[in-house]
Amino acid sequence: MKWMRGRVSDCHGNSKKLNILYAIDGRQELPETELSHLSGHGGAKPVRIGNQAYDQIQLDIFGELMDAVYLVNKYGDAISHEGWKHAVEVVDQVCETWQQQDVGIWEMRGEQHHFLHSRLMCWVALDRAIRLASKRSLPAPFARWDQTRQAIYADIWENFWNDERGHFVQHIGGTALDGSMLLMPLVRFVSAKDPRWLATLDAIEKNLVRDGMVYRYRNDDSQIDGLDGTEGAFAACSFWYVECLARAGRVEKAHLEFEQLLRYANPLGLYAEEFDSQARHLGNTPQALTHLALISAACFLDRKLSGEKNYWQP
Repeated sequence: MKWMRGRVSDCHGNSKKLNILYAIDGRQELPETELSHLSGHGGAKPVRIGNQAYDQIQLDIFGELMDAVYLVNKYGDAISHEGWKHAVEVVDQVCETWQQQDVGIWEMRGEQHHFLHSRLMCWVALDRAIRLASKRSLPAPFARWDQTRQAIYADIWENFWNDERGHFVQHIGGTALDGSMLLMPLVRFVSAKDPRWLATLDAIEKNLVRDGMVYRYRNDDSQIDGLDGTEGAFAACSFWYVECLARAGRVEKAHLEFEQLLRYANPLGLYAEEFDSQARHLGNTPQALTHLALISAACFLDRKLSGEKNYWQP
């Protein structure tokens, strides 16, 4: 969070926007270069250094940031006066931009869309800011923020639910599923046992789950990500799926899926970003997001298996 405070502070009072990624030293520009003379792991091409995603629009970052700020305040140190001023600026930016199209969590290189996950995380940004301000008695434009939070909530239920398919969809106007939908109950947007959510969970199981591995999306109908080649299963989504099953009361199945995923770890118990069809590791190794998802799923599943009674699911 100390590092993140520096990035948010960089944006304060000037024209800089909060980027979706930075170099460790805080640099905002990471121009991408292809190394055509390298074959890549397993022949995967092109090999790239840098990351052109630094100049993309990705609205979910605001929710990730404010959720982290909220949790640090809940379990660690209280936010400073200057820190709260900067946080208010971030939330005000969400109020202005939440209806925009973007590239989504997967940094799509195709067309921009109104993605469900991006809309969801904008709701998270407003929700956590309102909670934090209320709990810490911090000054905030509560009426405006709550009005925006309610507008996003209504927008998701009205525009991202497909009656014909009987499940939520990846983006407005589409019919596809997306592994990032698994965060809907995990960020407390929807009850883990809501009928519409359970229908979506069943659809994800049918279409995106193979041998315990969950794919982010399918490129069968359209090349939405703008990339050639086949898509690997995403390890973090696989652990989100386990936690969703456990929270839905499908504990035995969650336990089975979790044990299977544990067998896919490397000899050090670590995971890459993706699996191929044989559960071999692909991409960034080890990936922090995957292990955070593993820890969250393990903690909740352990409580359910131990018979611990939960009056409120954190």
